Amino acid sequence: MQRITVDQEVVDFILRNERDYRVSTSCSGPVIVPTTVKPPKETDLKVKVGQNTLYISRVQARYIDRVTPDMLDESRLESCSLF
Repeated sequence: MQRITVDQEVVDFILRNERDYRVSTSCSGPVIVPTTVKPPKETDLKVKVGQNTLYISRVQARYIDRVTPDMLDESRLESCSLF
């Protein structure tokens, strides 16, 4: 599996909110959600961001090489019945 980079805007978002997040699958592609919405799994990749962790689902890790700000788009959550 390739190395996945996290864009600075996503790092800043996580640091500002001081909580753990997970890159998960939504109906419209990868989305970043708090771990209170989608808890991490043992198989997730873990990326330390300050005192917090960004978990990346094993499924998404196969397809992405960057975690980008568009994955923060809340409309992806609202339009998907998975969450």
